[in-house]
Order: sequence, then structure tokens, then C-alpha cells
Amino acid sequence: MAKSKISKEAKKRFKRRIRPKTAGATRFYIMQDRVFEYFALTCTFIGIITLGFLLYNIFSTGWERLSLDFIMNPISGRPERSGILAAWSGTLWLMGLTALFALPIGIATAIYLEEYERRSRFASLIEINISNLAGVPSIIYGLLGLEIFVRVMGMGESILAGSLTLALLILPIIVVSTRESLRTVPKTIREASYALGASKWQTIWRQVLPASVAGIFTGVILALSRAIGESAPLIVVGALAYVKHPPSWVNDEFTALPIQIFNWVSMPKEGFKINAAAGIIVLLFITFLMNGIAVYLRHRWQKKIKW
Repeated sequence: MAKSKISKEAKKRFKRRIRPKTAGATRFYIMQDRVFEYFALTCTFIGIITLGFLLYNIFSTGWERLSLDFIMNPISGRPERSGILAAWSGTLWLMGLTALFALPIGIATAIYLEEYERRSRFASLIEINISNLAGVPSIIYGLLGLEIFVRVMGMGESILAGSLTLALLILPIIVVSTRESLRTVPKTIREASYALGASKWQTIWRQVLPASVAGIFTGVILALSRAIGESAPLIVVGALAYVKHPPSWVNDEFTALPIQIFNWVSMPKEGFKINAAAGIIVLLFITFLMNGIAVYLRHRWQKKIKW
């Protein structure tokens, strides 16, 4: 009886002293969570509203200018006759060559660092340098491309030099995203493949890469989306704002849609600003088209994975 009375009294003292503090702390944490939730929701709505306003402004200004003549005509000194033939064709050349150079090197580098040299000092040194390069401003890559590709290697102000410069720009993004995708593959998949007698390369090629292809494509989408909107490194390398004819080979002079848009915005005539808005719409369409193709390929590869 004495023990039961002591235990009951102890419980009462605990309820009087501890529970009010715990209840108050719980209410504070709940209020804190709600405040943060409303703050995040407000920031999200501000971003969406700002983006919607910008898109409305661009489409309302440049939609009427869009036509087949605008897309197929060369640049001209008259805004009503000017087009973006050389600009959009140069952009497609840049994106194709940039992906051709950056994707194999970036994915191969990530596979080497993650699967072969994961714990060595050399891999750690490369990993630190790649992480630092991901935060370097794009103008620095332009200066690097100007010195190495344009002057030292003698490529001149060609589309090849521009695409190699953009490949250097997006290479750290591809390497980092590919390594993160490779890490998501369970170790049991590798161990099961080794147990069945597969070599390391067979395990990587037939098991690891198919399982991580979705994340790899996501990194590629982000990298190419950044490259397609860059103008500073291309200006440094030597991309021209006034190019009448589209490039026919990698050694030709070139321009790109961001440079053409920048040139039109800086002109005083109102017609060129309308052309700039129409050019932005075309650039958005090309970006969405590239992203859509990458997303389709990613989902198609995901369906092949059964586990």
C-alpha cells in the first residue's frame, strides 16, 4: 500500500511539474512548424507569380511576331524583316556538339571515380577539384576556352571552340550527378552479379548503369539547360551577334539565340525588342523540347528495370 501511494504521489508530482513544460514545448514546436510551412508556401507563390508575370509579358509581346518567316529569315537591319535562322541553327549545333563531348567524358569520369578509385587520394583530389569547378563563374570558362581552344589549339572563332567551352562548363554538373546516381544502386546488386561470375565491367555495364540511368538523364537535363542559356563564355570565345548564314560545319562562324536576344534588347528600336521576346519564346521551346526528349528516354529506361 505504501509503495502504491508513493508511486501515485510521484506520478501526480510528475504531471504537475513536467507535463506543463512538455505541453508548452510541443505547442511551440507545432507553431514553429506552421510558421515555416506558411513561409515556404508564401515564397513558392511569390516565385510562381513572378514567373507567370514574366512569361505573360514575354508571350504577350512576342507571340504575334512568331511566324515561319521569322524562324527562317536571316538577320537584318530592319526589325520587321529580321529572323533567327543563324541563331537557332547555331544553338542546335552548339547543343549537339556539347553533348557529344561532355556526356562520354563526364559519365566515364564518374564511373572511374565511383567504381574503380573510390578511396584513393587521387580520386579525392579530383573530387575536390570537380566540386570547386561547379561553382566557377561561366565567364572564367570563356577565358579558358579563349586561351586554349581559340589561340593555343588554333580553332579560331568557330562553333567547335564554343561547344568545347560549354562542354567544360557543364562537365562538373554531369560528373557530380552521375556519381550520385551510381551511389543509389544497392550494393547487393553488385554482389549478386559478382557471385554469378560477372566481371567488374560487366556488372557496371549490365546492372549498375541501367539502374542509375534515370538520375544520369536528370543531370544531363540540368547541364544542357544551363548550357543553352549561356552567352558570356560564347561572347568571350568570339561568337558574333551579326551572322547572316547558319553554320554548315564545325569550323564556321556562329551565333546563338542568347547572343542574338542580347543584341536585340540593346538596340533602341521597339521592333527589335519585340523580336527579342519572340526569340525568347523559341529558346524556351527548344529547351522544353530537349528536356521532354530526355524525360521520355529516362522513363523508357526505367520501365526496363524490374527490381
